[in-house]
Amino acid sequence: MDENQSYFNNMNNMQPVPPTKKEKDSGKGLFFVGLVVGIGVALLAVGIGFAGLGIQNAMEQSREKLKLDEDSALNSYTIAKLQALEETINQYFFLHDVPDEDLQNGMFKGLLAALGDPYSEYYTAEELSSMMEQSQGIYYGIGAYVQLDTNTGLPKISGVIEGSPAEAADLRANDLIYEVDGTSTYGLSLTEAVALIKGPEGTNVEITLIREGESDYVSLTLTRQKVESPTVEFRMLEDDMAYIQVTEFDDVTVDQFAEALAMARGSDAEGIILDLRGNPGGNLGAVVDMCNMILPEGMIVYTEDKYGKRDEYKCDGKRALELPLVVLVDMNSASAAEIMAGAIKDHGIGTLVGTTTYGKGIVQQIMSFRDGSAVKITISAYYTPSGNNIHGIGIEPDVICEFDGEAYYGSEDHPDNQLEKAKDVLRKEMGN
Repeated sequence: MDENQSYFNNMNNMQPVPPTKKEKDSGKGLFFVGLVVGIGVALLAVGIGFAGLGIQNAMEQSREKLKLDEDSALNSYTIAKLQALEETINQYFFLHDVPDEDLQNGMFKGLLAALGDPYSEYYTAEELSSMMEQSQGIYYGIGAYVQLDTNTGLPKISGVIEGSPAEAADLRANDLIYEVDGTSTYGLSLTEAVALIKGPEGTNVEITLIREGESDYVSLTLTRQKVESPTVEFRMLEDDMAYIQVTEFDDVTVDQFAEALAMARGSDAEGIILDLRGNPGGNLGAVVDMCNMILPEGMIVYTEDKYGKRDEYKCDGKRALELPLVVLVDMNSASAAEIMAGAIKDHGIGTLVGTTTYGKGIVQQIMSFRDGSAVKITISAYYTPSGNNIHGIGIEPDVICEFDGEAYYGSEDHPDNQLEKAKDVLRKEMGN
């Protein structure tokens, strides 16, 4: 997916609030903000006033008329209060008229936001349609994969698509998206941030970034275009090594992965490097189907919901990979990518190289409504075959190798030290 939403905080992991441009430009803001221990909000206001007895009376009357379950969040009091709030907006809100539909969507989104789960959210019919188009590998945007950075609350670049506007503009993995066309992304859901980035083909979008190593914000203007995202890349490397990169797990990925494996075997590959770096995840069904193409007989992953109900996903082992395998992972390998990496590690059929993965060990399900809208909601936790839940922890690689970004971005040749390390490990496993 473009600006992906993975089919993916505690009180000790408080999120820093980025400084505004005005604060930074005046020298009062910090470029990288540390741990926030308190937030003060200054309001320019005439005073705190009462909305009026008429609204209060209407609220009480509505409460008397409504007969709802008082133990529910949607009870007579909340319905009456919503009516009072709407009346207050209609009578006093000064800036502009707000369509009823926008107010309704705001209530629906707010209900999901109250869960405190960055992965659960409400989709309008338009948002759902757009997301489903992305899962088919075609969309209009800049060609970047985006995750939510849990440390800052900002969306971040986890990878870019070859030949895309993002690559041409030199967007980099781990760039934090601070603003889109002057609008702050702090506090937005991933869907809302993505909606700012996407747009009609041929239009421009200005993205302001916080980039590690830079003393100032980085502002880039990109032209949106139609992006067809091949989610799997295959090529042969030296010494009969095959390289397969999976950038996400979408509907189209399963067949692309099967084709890549067939090409590796048809090229007489003696070993495979599977690159899951920057992969934000995707469909549970897709990763299960793909694991069925390489794992021995046994468990792939299992889930447990709030009631303790367990669903198991197993492999029949009929297409188990018989070649040495090395898997590249990093801090942006998340969700479905971690399911695959975890299963490979637990079954002992491959060596993981890189850095500890993202740590998203929960599962979301999209539930649609008759009006075309939907909710994505966290329904369960998942566990690797050995029974490990990696949520908030991640998967530690067998061979730790930090990415040398300075060397990669500082040279036109883009030397990839992690890939070179994977080659060295694979050569040893191949007996070379």
